[in-house]
Amino acid sequence: MIASPPRAVFIGLLQRDFILLPDGRSFEDLIGGNALYAAIGWRLWQPDQVAGIVARVGEDYPSQWLEELEQKGIDIQGIRVEKRPLDGRAFYAYQDLQTFSREEVVLHYARHHLPFPKALIGYQPPPPYPDSRTQSQPISLRSTDLPKLYLDATAAHLAPVDYLTHNLLPSLLRQGLVTKITLAPSPGYMLPTFWTDLPQILRGLTAFMPTEDDLRNLFKERTRDIWEMMEALGEFVEIVVVRKSDQSQWLYDARSQNRWFIPPYPARTISLHGVGDVFCGGFLAGFCETYDPLEAALYGNIAASIASEGIGPFYALDCEPRLPRARLESLRQAVRKI
Repeated sequence: MIASPPRAVFIGLLQRDFILLPDGRSFEDLIGGNALYAAIGWRLWQPDQVAGIVARVGEDYPSQWLEELEQKGIDIQGIRVEKRPLDGRAFYAYQDLQTFSREEVVLHYARHHLPFPKALIGYQPPPPYPDSRTQSQPISLRSTDLPKLYLDATAAHLAPVDYLTHNLLPSLLRQGLVTKITLAPSPGYMLPTFWTDLPQILRGLTAFMPTEDDLRNLFKERTRDIWEMMEALGEFVEIVVVRKSDQSQWLYDARSQNRWFIPPYPARTISLHGVGDVFCGGFLAGFCETYDPLEAALYGNIAASIASEGIGPFYALDCEPRLPRARLESLRQAVRKI
């Protein structure tokens, strides 16, 4: 175990991923989860800084994966291994780079003339949202899941989990030394019925980073103008980053009222699995280094571009060390101020 606190903490899910790409390539039982992918985005830019993960896994979670995480510079003190099975399997069948299904598992393998993985027997897709305001899920994280040592970190990112987790943990983090907190919301509460609940989550965050679909689901008929949506959220949080499915971003800085559009870096994309979370980790790394929201978004964009060129969370960490900075300089020229 690593005795000193990690500089950044990533709170979310750890999963056992089963991925079907559009061309029929199948990847079975890969280490995954949004907390891990976000931590990788951080580690890409901060290779000398330890990242901690807070998540729950079942007793059947492979112990060798925990060892591998430590080898990759990730502190595992925040990973709670339950003394019971906790189904961490997650299936994704990609129809194209941006669209995937998590249902009809058998049908997807049959469509590609692939044998059905034995490890997926009994798998059930996640239940439909909305989230509950009062009832926790097996994946929900509580105050007792956060090691006291992690309160001495300087930065934290909350990946999508559920409403209860996101409503509770940011305020707990602020009671420690954590001064920079970013959050990517869960689809289960980005709904009009949670409109009055959202300010409580937003207040005190450094940056709020929804997907475009999540943001439009929240606003529904209130407005269809994306900048009006971002300005409305800017009443409660200083930085709003909207992540588009094509890996571009809209950025709004409420303090300066500046708006930017960051195009996707032209990567040789193989898969977009997990890259949205990689963006979030890269953003946090960039903000901790520069305190500049635009630079932070560029860091996130580049981290995502590198991750998209391979499969699995650790691919990005094997890139040529000078590649991120080289891509950063190239992308900076393409940013458009609105």
